[in-house]
Amino acid sequence: MILASSASQDDVQHFLGLLDAAAVIDGWTTSDDVEKSKPHPDIVRAALDKAPDVDRAVMIGDSRWDVEAAARAGLETACVLTGGWSTQELVASGAAAVFESLVDLRSHLEDPPFS
Repeated sequence: MILASSASQDDVQHFLGLLDAAAVIDGWTTSDDVEKSKPHPDIVRAALDKAPDVDRAVMIGDSRWDVEAAARAGLETACVLTGGWSTQELVASGAAAVFESLVDLRSHLEDPPFS
């Protein structure tokens, strides 16, 4: 799993520490690593450069900007309703799937677009 965040490097490291999540993340890229942030594809492409298997890559996001950035990088996006966007807005933006929560998303990891 590669995290592609529009946040700064310091913010990402802070929140990964709070969540004790650094051990489950294979790497990350932030707005500090690229010239343009989402909805531009730069952060997604930088994350793909760190991914071990880009043929199976899927973006997981929570905003229209995530969907647009991923599409511009050639990826489908599964969204979670944590970013304040509605299901209708995310689908209209091109989301391949929308989930109520991370628990809901985890229960569908064997389904398209993940499989």
